[in-house]
Amino acid sequence: QVQLVESGGGLVQPGGSLRLSCAASGFTFSRFVVSWYRRAPGKERDLVATATSTGSTNYADSVKGRFTISRDNVKNTVYLQMNSLKPEDTAVYYCNANSAYYNYWGQGTQVTVSS
Repeated sequence: QVQLVESGGGLVQPGGSLRLSCAASGFTFSRFVVSWYRRAPGKERDLVATATSTGSTNYADSVKGRFTISRDNVKNTVYLQMNSLKPEDTAVYYCNANSAYYNYWGQGTQVTVSS
């Protein structure tokens, strides 16, 4: 059974940090491109960051220099370290694993940046 389970969301003040985790099971994690997406209230789901199977990373312009995606292919887990958080980072964050044939999503975790 394929599962992507996110954790680590919550309420944080502007300028604070959070670390999201996404634990994968039921498929060969190391062969998949993994990404974090987010959906802010009333908006479309947007790509935040991507890590390929070889570890190359890419980021949305809005989070460059503040967020870091990393993956552990032994623990089958992908992380998103979020620093210098802003109110506009408030969203539901989703983990995604993608290959040529399969596309999997987690259930999402809420991140709220507010004073």
